[in-house]
Amino acid sequence: MKIAIVGTGYVGLVTGTCFAEIGVNVVCVDTNADKIEALKKGIIPIYETGLEEMVHRNLKAGRLTFTTSLPSCLNEVDVVFCAVGTPPDEDGSADLSYVLEVARTIGQCVEKYILVVTKSTVPVGTARKVRAAIEEELAKRGKHIEFDVASNPEFLKEGNAVNDFMSPDRVVVGVESERAKKIMSTLYKPFLLNNFRVIFMDIPSAEMTKYAANSMLATRISFMNDIANLCELVGADVNMVRSGIGADTRIGRKFLYPGIGYGGSCFPKDVKALIKTAEQNGYHMKVLEAVEEVNEKQKGILFDKLSRHFGGDLSGRTIALWGLAFKPETDDMREAPALTLIGLLLEHGCRVRVYDPAAMDECRRRLGDSVTYATDMYDAVLDADALMLLTEWKEFRLPSWPVIKRTMNLPLVLDGRNIYDKKEMEEQGFVYYCIGK
Repeated sequence: MKIAIVGTGYVGLVTGTCFAEIGVNVVCVDTNADKIEALKKGIIPIYETGLEEMVHRNLKAGRLTFTTSLPSCLNEVDVVFCAVGTPPDEDGSADLSYVLEVARTIGQCVEKYILVVTKSTVPVGTARKVRAAIEEELAKRGKHIEFDVASNPEFLKEGNAVNDFMSPDRVVVGVESERAKKIMSTLYKPFLLNNFRVIFMDIPSAEMTKYAANSMLATRISFMNDIANLCELVGADVNMVRSGIGADTRIGRKFLYPGIGYGGSCFPKDVKALIKTAEQNGYHMKVLEAVEEVNEKQKGILFDKLSRHFGGDLSGRTIALWGLAFKPETDDMREAPALTLIGLLLEHGCRVRVYDPAAMDECRRRLGDSVTYATDMYDAVLDADALMLLTEWKEFRLPSWPVIKRTMNLPLVLDGRNIYDKKEMEEQGFVYYCIGK
């Protein structure tokens, strides 16, 4: 089988490479010529554990190729996965212009049966728009070519995406025909030989499943952050509370860690899009509106603690930040709490020194010379008045606190991920703030 993946962003590149790994012939398509030329040389534009080696292996084997032209390969493939971006519009709704552009191109060029699969995160009703766009272009050509549309939302966790794809806990597929179901079963069977966990459903349900899943996880995060903030006010310990409620099998322990809010390419965008979809259908998602409000407030909570510590006067203070990416094992800074915090610090006259194991280049691209880029975690705290931990990278877990104390101007640590022990930090001579204690 031969497939095309349109879009070589995070989802598209991981999807194409993993399909190539199990023997599928894959051509990845992107309109960005510079990116395609780099990919042909094995230079990948994202940081994802294990991906670079897999790209090199499948390039060498000839199973993975790259092109800027969908028409050039369209009639040589059996399936086209659409993995282009769906960025949020100003009103929060998903921008489907790239998805529909792919659909129109297919309608303009296809000459045989093809299965068109939306892999991008798209609102309910997108598959219907994709079908209409293809049919409109076929009609202009006077063509009557059979095709199917399917929905196959991704559930990849950044930093573990390759493992998630190669060993999925489930695969959700929305189809309209037995032919499409058979093709998708054939594609995913190699990943699930021992336990075939493909969940087939109608297309609108598949489209909704992605948004519902991410919105539920975002809700758990914002709920726990709300609880953490209340714990501080009443003298409770949020970690003990989390252990207590997480032991309830109806609740479980996952996504109950308090912190400085969620970020990334999925949760913020998907929560906004689902709220907008509801509005367009005359309904208000009051819970999700609160989830979003809590999350935006939570991104500034470390700044609030810092400001209170210094009596509201932060001008001229040097603040060190450990971690820039929205989570460990990625360089992704989309909607990262670090961006909100840096903006607040700069606005109030602080000098900001930053370090992240993977996201330094991405930070330079976004913020330029507005912050100082440290060479490592210890360089970041040089003469700092405070250290803020924003991303829980492994290398930050057990630093040499005596060295850091001698290096810093003031022994002040604000832990946005609760990875340090308050008692131990105070015994080391630090003033220590965290979340929910």
